[in-house]
Amino acid sequence: MRKSTPPDVRAPRDTASATVELEDVPFGRFHLHVAVAGSGGQFSDGYILGIIGIALTSATDDLALNAVWLGLLGAASLAGLFFGSLFSGALIDRIGRHPIFAFDMPLLAALSLAQFWTAAAWQLLLLRLLLGLVLGADYAASKTLVSELAPRKSRGRMMSVLAIAWAAGYTIAYLVGYLIAQTASGDRPWTWMLASSAVPALLVAAARLGVPESPRWLIAKGRAQEAAAMIAAKIGPHVTLPTAPAPAPAPATSSGAPAESGSLRALFAPALRSRTVIACVFYLCHIMPYFALSTFSPRILASLGVHNAYFGGAVYNLLLLVGAVVGMSVIDRLTRRRFLVGSFAVAAVLLLPLGILHDLPITLVIVLFAALAFALSAADTLAFVYPQELFPTRMRATGVGAAVAASRIGASISTFLLPVVVESFGIRTAMTGLVLVLAAGALACYRYAPETSGLKLGSQ
Repeated sequence: MRKSTPPDVRAPRDTASATVELEDVPFGRFHLHVAVAGSGGQFSDGYILGIIGIALTSATDDLALNAVWLGLLGAASLAGLFFGSLFSGALIDRIGRHPIFAFDMPLLAALSLAQFWTAAAWQLLLLRLLLGLVLGADYAASKTLVSELAPRKSRGRMMSVLAIAWAAGYTIAYLVGYLIAQTASGDRPWTWMLASSAVPALLVAAARLGVPESPRWLIAKGRAQEAAAMIAAKIGPHVTLPTAPAPAPAPATSSGAPAESGSLRALFAPALRSRTVIACVFYLCHIMPYFALSTFSPRILASLGVHNAYFGGAVYNLLLLVGAVVGMSVIDRLTRRRFLVGSFAVAAVLLLPLGILHDLPITLVIVLFAALAFALSAADTLAFVYPQELFPTRMRATGVGAAVAASRIGASISTFLLPVVVESFGIRTAMTGLVLVLAAGALACYRYAPETSGLKLGSQ
């Protein structure tokens, strides 16, 4: 009987002499499934975080929200993301990537739906915190799992799909919210906006069926036979296991005491400390302006004199999506360092006129804001690739979780402070502060960020 060709990679005629390592397998249907399943979580994440900006505009009177409450609710999910990503990373490095990856989306759908019955600001605050906790766990699990299943030569583009999905979720959430705001005839349209995030979460849960555990994690746990069986079933019998790095002693803390792999303490052992710091600094300085400007884009544009702020906000969010697509097209063509430093510098230059110049033409304000959205979103593809490349397999989820947690500290602070600073000191003071954050990110990456282009995971 004629043997069937494996579904994901066409087997060579002489499999005995043409074996290929997992990380060098051409991109196939299996990788497409993994990318869709992982990016679905990012879409749902972007949707949940994106819908809150326009929903708060509609909910302000119903919930009697002042500037402080607006800041708290805008930052709530980001604060939950901090704790969820920080503490789930070490757990994921111990129990595997798959358990959380497979089961967090149904919980996310239930919490999303519960927002429909919100009757007070504190109830919405609690639900947004819980949503953030689940999203934080998914960040660490999905980014780590997809990166460990991605081929080396197309890892940047494959991980960039997650960034595009996030931007798409964020943009579509804004458009859905805008549509509901314009067409809803009943009271409290913002409850429909918030509850709508249950739909993508349920679709993602179904898409994740059949995605396996990371073979790299299985090998690191001494389960190479399981890893080989999974690779043969999902990709093909001619694919070999990833090359395991030479055994290394357990990382030691600065005092010389051993630190357990997969623990937060091990991230600051001498061997990983500098990589941990630059991963956190890069992500924090990038995400602070990204979230602050995205969450409150209609309010910011109105403060800058744009009369149709909702239209300007829609343009801004659409450019987020376009920027992510362009970022995917260039991420494997530029070195990581050049992309890192250049993206920070370009965003700072675009934002600077909005901070220091007065009475700019409305058209120029919209153009600068749209170009800024494009630049920030293109650079966001790095956040889905670079942190994973900085850490070895035994610490990858822990490191990614810490980097995401650091970014959410910055996002929470900037999202909370932006409406307060605008109200107290004016929009240009707030914009100038974000320029300084971007400049700090450029300097830190220029000085300390290691080059990881073409790196084989596990060879750090």
